[in-house]
Amino acid sequence: MVTEANIERQAHGLVPSGEGWYVLNAQDATWYENDEFGRACTFEGSTRFPSLGVNIQILNRGQPNCMYHGEDEQEDFLVLSGECLLLVEGQERRLRAWDFVHCPPWTEHVFVGVTEEPCTILMLGTRTPQAGVRYPVNELALRHGAGVEVATTSAEGAYGRISQIREVRYRDGDL
Repeated sequence: MVTEANIERQAHGLVPSGEGWYVLNAQDATWYENDEFGRACTFEGSTRFPSLGVNIQILNRGQPNCMYHGEDEQEDFLVLSGECLLLVEGQERRLRAWDFVHCPPWTEHVFVGVTEEPCTILMLGTRTPQAGVRYPVNELALRHGAGVEVATTSAEGAYGRISQIREVRYRDGDL
């Protein structure tokens, strides 16, 4: 029998602790934000899911969700509300609510908010212990503030200039 995990109240919301199943409403969960990449809810707390990453990302105008990259894992995305740009394999695609994006391993991509209304995206990706990632130089991504100036396979190299991620409470109206 699988036991239920504990849900703990922390300063900025609820987080699961320990192994087991649980139910956690995104509006009650701890959220994370920084100035460059908007806000996100990961649902995980200190216990990371070993096989699947799940988060909700909220992007304001001009905010990318991360740096343009490709990784050796499958990722899938569903735009829940608003609009954004998908920069994928050097191309630009405008997305709106209910557009679904599938990225097989090594698909280079990033999302960028484009309107005054925030864009909310459900993001899912497989995980393995030795996952590989590359951050290529891409002129389109650089123009949108979502690219690296020197190609790297290091997260530290790609995100070294990025501000600290802060734990925050859910903002009324985000979802």
